[in-house]
Amino acid sequence: MANVRCFVRHFLVFVLAQLFQFHGSSAAARSTTTTAIGFTYTPSPGLPPPEQVANYLMARDVSAVRIVDPTPAAVRAFSYTNISLLLSVPNYLVPYFARNRSSADLWLYDHVLPFYPRSRVTIISVGDDVVASASSGVFDPSTAILPAIRNVQLALSDFGIRSISVSTTFSFTNVVTETFPPSSGEFQAPADSHIIRPLLQFLEDTNSSFLVNLYPYTVYKLHSEITVGFALFREGAFSYRDDVITGVRYYNLFDMMVDAVVAAMAVSGHESIPIVVTETGWPSSESGGGGGNQQSGAVADASHLYAEMYLKGLVSHLRSGMGTPLRQEGVSQAYIYQLFDEMPERGNGSSGRGQHWGVLYPNMTLKYDIDFSASWRIKDHQILCEIFTIFLALLLLH
Repeated sequence: MANVRCFVRHFLVFVLAQLFQFHGSSAAARSTTTTAIGFTYTPSPGLPPPEQVANYLMARDVSAVRIVDPTPAAVRAFSYTNISLLLSVPNYLVPYFARNRSSADLWLYDHVLPFYPRSRVTIISVGDDVVASASSGVFDPSTAILPAIRNVQLALSDFGIRSISVSTTFSFTNVVTETFPPSSGEFQAPADSHIIRPLLQFLEDTNSSFLVNLYPYTVYKLHSEITVGFALFREGAFSYRDDVITGVRYYNLFDMMVDAVVAAMAVSGHESIPIVVTETGWPSSESGGGGGNQQSGAVADASHLYAEMYLKGLVSHLRSGMGTPLRQEGVSQAYIYQLFDEMPERGNGSSGRGQHWGVLYPNMTLKYDIDFSASWRIKDHQILCEIFTIFLALLLLH
């Protein structure tokens, strides 16, 4: 009997060791394929100071932040946090960067060089939704955007910085022709030939990413045939759509939109460039009415309930590491729009949005019951191991 008990004891210890090893290795393997989830942050005098924001995000293990129209103080605040930063240069600076490289040099001197690498800047986006600038008359992106990007890239290279990639940000609805079916996605003319194709070649040559603002909420509002459940990652009898060309079945609108971008890049001959979703989200309320697709009965499309459903579904989907049908690895990063509700209007060309997209109240409490941290798998693994340890101890006592 003693020999049997001894054998059981050694066997359970062996199983415990294997469990730790298996879960540790599998979590490490999965972490290389899951998408980094971050937030878009717009510094404002009406919000908590950048140092407080950076400390809050670091304490909650947030891995990435996109700073719109960054101030030097905001970049400095993220020193030694190990949070990856994507800095978005405001549109009004793009023509200056294009005409004169010294303008790009000065911006880097103010916003990057004093803090790098203590502040882990990884991407610089020269402009945001630049195609919209053509219709607004701010500047001609076909003649300004690529020269501006090249000047920033050359300046970084001259400063000896080669770990910061340079790109620009597009809005999905302004550059992609088709959402349905995704395999028919192409970039809209004339932006395709004048801006996007030359940019894609630059991105491939410099190992940089294609940046896109991607809002299922906007596409849902424009297409009455889309169910709200499909846009919100909800499982249901009608929460899917089939690509009639490829036969691939999609279970959420986010994946369809990502694959439309993948298909458009493939048509342009650059299907392997990484994709970063620079903005995505769902409004908890909307100023100025809505109109459009209103299928949700008593619940407004822009509501706290739907915003929480979308963000929970998005985070769960990105953490699953499943990717999309056309891109197994999925998007490399996704930034939730946004950290706080906007104070004034940004005026950056991203039209049609109200002021209630934030996930934090100004007092820095979460609106939603969602864990956005990057260490969620580790926490779950630790809890599982603790439970098994207690179970093992109880067995050994008997």
